[in-house]
Amino acid sequence: MSTTSLQPPPPASAPHYVRFLVPLAFFVLLVAVLAVGIKHSPEVGVIQSPLVGKAAPAWQLPMLTDSGRAFGSRDLRGQWYVLNVWGTWCPTCREEHETLLQISRSTRVPIIGIDWNDDDTEAMTYLAKLGNPYGTVTVDHDGRAAIDWGVYAAPETFLVDPHGMVVYKQIGAMTPDVWRREFAPRLPGGLAAGS
Repeated sequence: MSTTSLQPPPPASAPHYVRFLVPLAFFVLLVAVLAVGIKHSPEVGVIQSPLVGKAAPAWQLPMLTDSGRAFGSRDLRGQWYVLNVWGTWCPTCREEHETLLQISRSTRVPIIGIDWNDDDTEAMTYLAKLGNPYGTVTVDHDGRAAIDWGVYAAPETFLVDPHGMVVYKQIGAMTPDVWRREFAPRLPGGLAAGS
């Protein structure tokens, strides 16, 4: 006597496209989570400097117009200043130059320039032709001061308070909007007049 085993029929196979729906649903969910995270993250695209909120590096560099004289952080002790790292080789520095001229005319905060990895004669010609927004210009031929400040691309601009603390760092070109939004509100009344 033969016995026939009763086995359930094989399950109906899912439609061919269903096996693609699970990865697609996962991908859509991942995109949605990333989009929400980016939208709600503070200061999207801003690279925070480890110097902000800390003491500015001590520095002393030769002056552009008189290489026999040095100028640096000791000369600025007790006052607000803006430190701008630039070079004639930097196209973005040229873009921001007019804004720096406007700031130097409308505020009482000195702008100190560090001409980074540049030729002194070209730098003096550049400032003579376009105007000089800087109270003092120093030169950083070997790039050591720029490294101490954490600069990796010009232009970069720092706001330093009278205690020598870095209050803000701008990576990229200074614009009137950046000045009004980020620099002027951090300055005590009167110093940023006209901004």
